[in-house]
Amino acid sequence: MDGSNLPEVRSTCAYCGVGCGVLLRPDGAGGLTVRGDPDHPANFGRLCSKGTALGETVGLEHRLLTPRAFGRDVGWDDALQLVADRFRETIAAHGPDSVAFYVSGQLLTEDYYVANKLMKGFIGSANIDTNSRLCMASTVAGHKRAFGTDTVPGTYEDLDQADLVVLVGSNLAWCHPVLYQRVLAARQARGTRIVVIDPRRTASCDQADLHLALNPGSDVALFNGLLTEIHRRGAVDPDFSEQTSGLEAALETAGNDQISETGLTAEKRAAFFDLWINTPRVVTLFSQGVNQSSSGTDKVNAILNCHLATGRIGRPGMGPFSVTGQPNAMGGREVGGLANTLACHLDIENADHRAAVQAYWQSPAIPQSPGLKAVDMFRAVEDGQIKALWIIHTNPAATMPEADRVSRAIAACPFTVVSDLTLNTDTARLADVVLPAAGWAEKNGTVTNSDRTISRQRAVLQSPGQARPDWDILAEVGRRMGWKTAFDYASPAEIFREYAAMSQIAAQFGKDFDISGFSDIDEAGYAELEPTRWPLGRKGAGGRFFGDGHFFHSDRKARIVPVAHRRPAALPGPKYPFVMNTGRTRDQWHTMTRTGLSARLSAHLAEPFVDIHPQDAARKGISSADLVEVTSRTGRGIFRARITQDVRIGHVFAPIHWTAETAPSGRVDMLVPGTTDPFSGQPESKATPVSISVMQAAWYAFAVSRKPLKPSVAYRATVRTDNGYRTELADHARIQDWEQTAREWFALTDADAVSAGDPARGSFRIALSQNGCTQAALFVSPRPLPLMRDYLATMPDIPPAQVLTGRAPADAKDTGPIICACFGVGLKTIVDAISCGKAISVDAIGAALSAGTNCGSCRPELGALIDRYSPDAADNLSRQLQGDVA
Repeated sequence: MDGSNLPEVRSTCAYCGVGCGVLLRPDGAGGLTVRGDPDHPANFGRLCSKGTALGETVGLEHRLLTPRAFGRDVGWDDALQLVADRFRETIAAHGPDSVAFYVSGQLLTEDYYVANKLMKGFIGSANIDTNSRLCMASTVAGHKRAFGTDTVPGTYEDLDQADLVVLVGSNLAWCHPVLYQRVLAARQARGTRIVVIDPRRTASCDQADLHLALNPGSDVALFNGLLTEIHRRGAVDPDFSEQTSGLEAALETAGNDQISETGLTAEKRAAFFDLWINTPRVVTLFSQGVNQSSSGTDKVNAILNCHLATGRIGRPGMGPFSVTGQPNAMGGREVGGLANTLACHLDIENADHRAAVQAYWQSPAIPQSPGLKAVDMFRAVEDGQIKALWIIHTNPAATMPEADRVSRAIAACPFTVVSDLTLNTDTARLADVVLPAAGWAEKNGTVTNSDRTISRQRAVLQSPGQARPDWDILAEVGRRMGWKTAFDYASPAEIFREYAAMSQIAAQFGKDFDISGFSDIDEAGYAELEPTRWPLGRKGAGGRFFGDGHFFHSDRKARIVPVAHRRPAALPGPKYPFVMNTGRTRDQWHTMTRTGLSARLSAHLAEPFVDIHPQDAARKGISSADLVEVTSRTGRGIFRARITQDVRIGHVFAPIHWTAETAPSGRVDMLVPGTTDPFSGQPESKATPVSISVMQAAWYAFAVSRKPLKPSVAYRATVRTDNGYRTELADHARIQDWEQTAREWFALTDADAVSAGDPARGSFRIALSQNGCTQAALFVSPRPLPLMRDYLATMPDIPPAQVLTGRAPADAKDTGPIICACFGVGLKTIVDAISCGKAISVDAIGAALSAGTNCGSCRPELGALIDRYSPDAADNLSRQLQGDVA
């Protein structure tokens, strides 16, 4: 059965906060096909490379299929009773604040709601926090300070209607490609101009009218300068400013800031101020570069201040806009998944709110104060204050700052539970109990995207083994802890109804969040629920906030908050002279537990790397493709050097995705200190002082294999290929018998071997085969190896003797490294089309090869290849060389 006759099911993508609609069709054999939903208002059919490859990430190979306790398989009854008993006993002995939940923006809203209700309403502690603390907490704090609630004012339609889009700390082209294509469509349709504010040159700069490469952490100084200039030019909206308070104090503070802290020239600053002030329809879109800072909340408010002072908020094509990184980070914020909030945007510090929530839930307790935020939570685990911990769909042993310290804390915790799809994460390996959870496309529920649109995720695949939905697991533990009636749920629709009805309380308190229009939704209505932007209640539906000048503070006015520039908490110095920035790559997401299952997504950037400026590389004796050791005050890692002018002198960039599963020495968060914003508790992940030196390796190696290779060496980076795995390796210790070592590493002790080596030069190559079929190959050299890696990754189709050459034969097709992940188009294919004159523009490449025609995130790379390899570029280079000779 190929599934071609099965109906497509509308659902939502598993990745970022854009919330793209997808159409899923199961293939009848456990897999499915995925395409964009042309009717979903978030994407209108577009998908990025990750969404396009979703069908490649389902399957059973990596899945946890049965509960495990203390290293052995157990039944659900034993596992759930163990969890309920240990949490109940811990609370009885040490109080409710001795336990904690750490949850995730990948939970569905219904899962989130039950977790929050169990912890805050019945256990009686606010010690539930979410990995959204690492992403969006500063935006939450900034919104609440300015607006009185955590309200996103605008909608995606504002991107279509803006005349200026300012991207602050956001590589939208790679991290939210569908929204970036929406901005480019507006540029084509109405001439929308684009400004990128980012210390690093990213793919988002490719189409920008202006790139402001400011000093890291100086966003407040820049936007304070803008606020001062708004006032000087008379651009403050006098009518709208009547609906705000704090402008005079904010202007005084802003006037005392030194805009020279940005490092920008006067010409660059003036160009930005002119664009922003003279363009009423302006959207300032921001993301992790703003949030992940020890002054992240102040950065958010510095941006909001400019929009509030000019009244450019809540109207078509204008306003501040925070884009979220997870599929349901917004839903988690709405249900109170953060340690300092209650459900429905109610405030934990407000006694009336607490009483109303407790009465609605008919719960025995409600916390009187905020709980522990993520960094503090794991420090409380470390010092023994937290004695029972439940981690759900997140990987803090890899993603928390000071990751090694966090790993040790989790390992030492008296009782740790993990709910996840797989055992193969840094965190799951540390747990006492691991519970198999249903995954994307296997469970039903809702998610909320960055512009407040609630969409359904729908089950189209049967949950494998004994996997269960998270709401079901949490509710059963609640019942076993003694609260049977409160957690007697039969379906996610029942939970959603309860949650929707609860939002009436928020509306009665004058809050923004209101989905009470769904209070009476039945099972059929829930099954057919269309994408809907909140609010949906008695006061209206969807739309923008604040255009009418009404806010959610008690006086209904917004706060223009005085903020002053503060440098990052830790500054570079003689021991750690570089500043390390971190972020995402184009085709991976978080810690690769899903995207890493796709060979196509793994082919673009196949190992952890660090970008370094050519001048710094020359000064440190670093060559392209060297392995370099990066050291901070909290850890040391090893990364492949990429020499590029995209980073500033004295600054480096490293991606966040690698873990102990894929590249143990490439885990970037072991380098990041646990410094946090004082208001939001969000860690400073973008400005870590580090030192860099070339790794003095005794040997380098490249391997291809059917099974993953995990030797204990100084450097290992493993990714999937279509036929198995490819691995980069290096170590300081010399190995005497490479054939024996290879057989042991690959677990192929009896395989046939073809090998070649030069002991004097320290080089060795071996291909291991069984029944004439290549099973594995290893290439060793005293220096980084020049090999056709993408061709070798096609093994086992290559005969063993041919493998040893490390190169493709003349008649073999070698497309080179993947550039366009959506369509699997390789570098050599693109270069051939360019150099022969067949494709001399990005659009022509798309017409000829399809590259760049889906999500568009590879288009900047295509443009760079044209600049380098087009016939005109070759002629120019030839003329330059002739001039040099002359």
